[in-house]
Amino acid sequence: MKERQFMGFRRPDGRVGVRNYLAIIPSVFCANTTVERIAAQVPGSVPLTHPVGCAQVGLDLDLTARTLCAMGTHPNVGAVLVVSLGCERFRPEELVEAVRKSGKPVRSLCIQEEGGTTNTIEKGVRVARDLMALIETQQREPCSVRDLIVATKCGGTDATSGLAANPVVGNMSDRIVAYGGSVILSELNELLGTEEMLARRAVTPEVAEKVRKAIREIENMLKHSIDPSLGDNRNQLISPGNFAGGVSSVVEKALGGVLKSGTSPIVNVLPYATAPQKGEHGLFLMAYESHDGEVVTGEIGCGAQLVAFTTGRGNPTGHPLAPVLKVTGNAKTYHAMAENFDFDASPVISEGRTIESLGDALFEQVIAVAEGKATQAEKIGGRELFCIARRVGYHRP
Repeated sequence: MKERQFMGFRRPDGRVGVRNYLAIIPSVFCANTTVERIAAQVPGSVPLTHPVGCAQVGLDLDLTARTLCAMGTHPNVGAVLVVSLGCERFRPEELVEAVRKSGKPVRSLCIQEEGGTTNTIEKGVRVARDLMALIETQQREPCSVRDLIVATKCGGTDATSGLAANPVVGNMSDRIVAYGGSVILSELNELLGTEEMLARRAVTPEVAEKVRKAIREIENMLKHSIDPSLGDNRNQLISPGNFAGGVSSVVEKALGGVLKSGTSPIVNVLPYATAPQKGEHGLFLMAYESHDGEVVTGEIGCGAQLVAFTTGRGNPTGHPLAPVLKVTGNAKTYHAMAENFDFDASPVISEGRTIESLGDALFEQVIAVAEGKATQAEKIGGRELFCIARRVGYHRP
């Protein structure tokens, strides 16, 4: 297939960004207010506030470290300012060193060493403005779709998601892969029962077994999370909104959700917030469950520069680093929440439009967003989907 290009920001490590942000990252939640006040005075900067960074051990702490380093080195980030408190469990030096190795400008401040909040904010604003001046000189240049990674996600599912929105996203996903790019499928708690379907698409028997193991581990973890002493409303695997939207069970949701992946072969299974190996392209499964924010953040941590997010019920959320392109197959929802949507897949149902024609249109929309077109979530300023995964109180078997 002839190469398809888009205009992106090429980074020193060879990856390509679709946005060019200054990320201001607290190494611990104690620095959140300081980071927010610095970012408020530096247009174009993005605060990545979060509730973790201290009193964590083991896998829980590792997920925080892995995610913060992935955000700092993300291709949509042009430079980074790290703000620490000075006594946290997560070492800010680890984040600074990761960003430095990626070749990006990075500076750090410590609240305890700067003499408190006000002094840190004043110095932070000066440092942030200097970093912004550096990245504002960067220009977009022609890049191959081969350098693009698209995350897929669904939230607020209804019956139209599996009939229209997810198949259209799947068709778009196949086009990305056909041009040499990559796509990520995750949220394994809502893929239960599809492991053999997905395993049959694996490029090798070894990858097939990774697929089976990833989904079965999630199923086993969920089984151990059920508390028989609590009522059904505490032990349901899908939200009440899904039931109200016409999805009868987690199995039905899985059979619709898997359609976001299209038909391409699965080349590997990625750990949470871990980029593919250099030179590896195609369709990936990210091994994680949980809610929209944790899953989307993990996929972006794997290097996804943008997100194709389907929702039948409607969803206004966005992510601070990656544009989130909202797709629905529900005409009523699209018109009721027009300000929150980027693409209407409902003509598959209402007008008999083909999935292929709308998949092509969505692909062109993805390219436009990659080249700078703002998504509705970006216009609104949504940042809710930045949510670092937690592993507290249990471990995978």
